[in-house]
Parts: sequence; C-alpha cells; structure tokens
Amino acid sequence: MTILCVRFQLPPADEAALPGLLGLLEDFTPVVEALPPDGALADLRGAERYFGRDAVELASVIRVRALARHGVDCVIGAGPGPMLARVALRDARPGVTCAVPEEPDAIAEFLAGKPVAALPGVGAATARTLGEYGLDTLGLVAAAPLSTLQRLVGAKAGRELQERAGGVDRGRVVPNAVSRSLATERPFTRDELDPARHHRALLSAAEELGARLRALDKVCRTLTLTVRYADRSSTTRSRALKEPTAHSPALTRAAYGMYDALGLQRARVRALALRAEGLDPAEQASYQLTFDPLDEKARRIEEVADRARAKFGPHAVMPGALARRAELSWPTAA
Repeated sequence: MTILCVRFQLPPADEAALPGLLGLLEDFTPVVEALPPDGALADLRGAERYFGRDAVELASVIRVRALARHGVDCVIGAGPGPMLARVALRDARPGVTCAVPEEPDAIAEFLAGKPVAALPGVGAATARTLGEYGLDTLGLVAAAPLSTLQRLVGAKAGRELQERAGGVDRGRVVPNAVSRSLATERPFTRDELDPARHHRALLSAAEELGARLRALDKVCRTLTLTVRYADRSSTTRSRALKEPTAHSPALTRAAYGMYDALGLQRARVRALALRAEGLDPAEQASYQLTFDPLDEKARRIEEVADRARAKFGPHAVMPGALARRAELSWPTAA
C-alpha cells in the first residue's frame, strides 16, 4: 500500500485551509497532488521506508495531526496506485482507512462488485451506455470481450476501461499546486427551486470569478459547476472553454450551459459553486479574433467596471439582474 487519497471535511467553499493541510501531507512526502477543493493524493513509498510504517498506519497519524492542528477530520483511501486509492476512498469513513489489497486476485475481487461509475474518469454517459448492455459492475466490464467494449466506448477507451476495471493502475501522483484554481460558492437562504434564481446565482459567481481572474492577470481553461442539493448530495460537471479566458460573459455562458444540460426539474438546490481551473498567465494566452464590435465594446466596458470596483468596492458596478437581488451580491472577502 503506497498511495493515499485524502478528502478533508472542510466547510463548503472554505479552501483557505487546504494549502496548510497539503503542507501537513508534505511533512511525510514531497510527492503530493492537490485535488481541489478538498482532497489530495500522496505517494508514501519513501515515507514507508523512512518511518518504518505502512501507508495505513501513516494515514492514522495524518488524521490525528489534521484534527489537532487544523480541527479538520478526513476520510482516507489507500491502494497500490492512485486510481485504486480513489476507489477505496468511496468506502472510507472518518476514523477508518479503507485499503485495497496489493495482490492482483484480491484487487480484482475488491473491484468486482462495484458500480462502473466508481471508477475515476467514468462519467454518467459512459456508465449509462454500459448499463444498457448489462455491464453495470466492474467485474462484468473486466470479464467482457474487449471487442464489445471497444464497440461501445471506442478502441482506446475500451482497452483502458477493461484494464482499469481489472485493477491495472498505471497512474502516478503528479505534484502540483492548489493555486491553479479559483472557486466561489453561492448558498441560498433556503432550499431554492426557482431556475431563475439559480441563473442569477450563477451570473453572480461568474462575475466574481472573472473579476478575480482579471485582478490576478490570469485566464482559465476549464470551468467546473457543483450543485449542492437539500439532501446533502451534489452534482459536478466540468467544461473545457473554447479558449482560455477571464471574460465574465464567456464564463457565464459556460456556467449556464452546464446548468441547463443537467435538466433539473424542481430540484431543491441549497448552493451553487463555480471553479475556474487550469489557470495560466493572461499574457501567455492566445485569443481568436472575432472582429465583433459588440464583443470589443463589452471588453472595454468590463475594463472600466473593474477600475470602478477596485476604487469603490465590488458592488460599485454589477449586472442589473443582480442589483435587484441583494442576497446574490458578492460576499465580503475573508
């Protein structure tokens, strides 16, 4: 057991504590990969030899230190590879580390009864397609003819899917920095069913993210939407943007597109969150020239609005739809 997948039980949208918690993991190993907003992967191969303890024992120490130093509990999955550790995390709970055995036969047995969607990287559409053909567990996928899987999901994807369903984990932990993303959340004062209010919340969040990105001279390549429901469940969708951007209207369009694609019908929504990921310096980004005078005008207005907000505060300039709804105005920065 060499890889840990850790999910810290942070309050909603509280990412301020995550860098410190990543530092806690780095006390054991320099090979730590941030999984915003609340998780990380840690490769403990060197730590096991250095401390003379296995990954499960080190996980207990990490859990105690997170509680003692940060007041944050965590759930931890352990496995021979990153994929298996992330699958194990689904069965973990506070105080108990779920570990995947190292023997190939034991790994296959551990995975066999799990739903296809438990495999990282398998989305709802792929799981639905496989389920229509009776391939609804990883054991059935691993035992299916390769040609069948390739007809259903493609040649390369079918081969990788069968390998991973059988426990073959070729992934590795890639050290990175949590600062490569920005996030904001819009909670509602009560469980909200009105799609119009959902859209206003997304507009507010996209406006804030755009302003923060421009203030940092950054652009983002991917936008992620998380919808939190009254029953504490959530849905997350990501969309790669057509081009790296910090333009608020482009972020708003992407957010609306992801929300509308969910097809929520009278869903009781408790909060909506947006995350800008894949941040790059704005001066290194390339843009498609549109020769659209309306787009150019919108960008000039955006620059003026940013200067007004910097001088008079974030509420100095905002879309008219938000000016009517004080509950969706930007929160005060912590």
